[in-house]
Amino acid sequence: MILITGGAYQGKLDYAKEILGAGDEDVFTCGADDMRIDFDKKIIDGVDQFVLACVRAGADPEAEAAKVLPLLQDKVVTCTDISQGVVPMDKTERAWREGTGRFVTALGRHADKVVRMFCGIPEVVKDTAKA
Repeated sequence: MILITGGAYQGKLDYAKEILGAGDEDVFTCGADDMRIDFDKKIIDGVDQFVLACVRAGADPEAEAAKVLPLLQDKVVTCTDISQGVVPMDKTERAWREGTGRFVTALGRHADKVVRMFCGIPEVVKDTAKA
C-alpha cells in the first residue's frame, strides 16, 4: 500500500494518478455518509471522509481500519490531514479528527510507502523498499 497524506488541495490525488499512470476511472472517492469502499479501484481517495462516515454511523474507526486493511494492501490511499489547527468544539468533529488520526496511524504502520504532500511536492516519509 502507498499512503499519501497532506492538507486539503495539496495534489494528493493528482500524485496518486501520476505514480500509477491511472485515470479517473481508477479512483474511488470516499463519502462522508457512506461506509462502503469499492476495493476494485486502484486508488481509494479521501479515507478521512470514510472515517467521518464511521463516526456518524457510531462505528469505531480503529476497528474499521483493521477490517479494511487487508483489502488496501495493493492500493494507493489518500487522506487529508485534519490533525492541524484548532481542536473543534463539536463532539462529532473531534471524534472524526481523533478517529482519522488513529485510522491513518494504522494504515501508515502497514504501508510500504508513506508520502506527505505539501504545495504539490511529495515528501517520502517511509519507503520499505529502500530500507
